[in-house]
Amino acid sequence: MSVETQERRTAALPEPKPVTIPPVGLEGLLAVPKDARGVIVFAHGSGSSRLSPRNTHVAEGLQAAGFATLLFDLLTEAEGADRANVFDIALLGERLALATAWLADVEAVRGMPVGLFGASTGAAAALVAAARADTSVGAVVSRGGRPDLAGSALQDVSAPTLFIVGGNDTAVLDLNRQALAAMTGAHDLRVIPGATHLFEEPGTLDAVIAEARKWFAEKLI
Repeated sequence: MSVETQERRTAALPEPKPVTIPPVGLEGLLAVPKDARGVIVFAHGSGSSRLSPRNTHVAEGLQAAGFATLLFDLLTEAEGADRANVFDIALLGERLALATAWLADVEAVRGMPVGLFGASTGAAAALVAAARADTSVGAVVSRGGRPDLAGSALQDVSAPTLFIVGGNDTAVLDLNRQALAAMTGAHDLRVIPGATHLFEEPGTLDAVIAEARKWFAEKLI
């Protein structure tokens, strides 16, 4: 991408607004483009946060396609200091469900369909949240996810779900294929050739954005 093209794209993106999600005061960043057609809630992996550069890049790609995005910390700073919380998928799934419910009262996105985008362990949290009967989720995308950590919740996910995995991330690819076999709702798998777990190779994260944009555009209605 040329500098000129990148500058035009950046200028068109909405400015993320700091938000605080009740009841525990989780910090987040909500970006709402003009005429947004849906809102995507992000769930980061272990050791990451709302400031994750990879998720921020994906969020900007979705904003450019007309989706609002919410990146937020699933744990408070104090909670994050306890490593057990970082891998407590039930807790993280509950926090994601709370954030999704909170959006229903946010005027800028009220009434919009909600999608979830989870990375690594955050993908398991997204699937647990989507499986809850009290959570309205229209579609889910997992990037390099660990859906196996969602356990029995997999069979209760009715939202169309896309798993995106790097072709060189062989162990996680096997786990995703096993999880696919346990799901009863609509689902699909996209393998990005040459990509490893973090999609650090040139062009691989942009390939993730392209797949996520297409999935949400088709399924988030």
